[in-house]
Amino acid sequence: MKTTIDIADSLLEQAKELAAARSTTLRQIVEEGLRTVVQPKPGKAFRLRDGSFGRNGVARRQKWAEIRDEIYQGRGA
Repeated sequence: MKTTIDIADSLLEQAKELAAARSTTLRQIVEEGLRTVVQPKPGKAFRLRDGSFGRNGVARRQKWAEIRDEIYQGRGA
């Protein structure tokens, strides 16, 4: 497929120099760059660290209504 894009002159020159150094075409350099950005990168899955409170959770057991009241204490209502 053919398309037209506008890129900075300096970037185009760098891409042409890279293509010449690799003995390849500008088209292949552009496609390689686009694939690098578009395709998902294989890697380690993100894992959120364990931020729990030990074995028994929070020290004091409260109902949600009590927790909410403490959070909003002194803020109107």
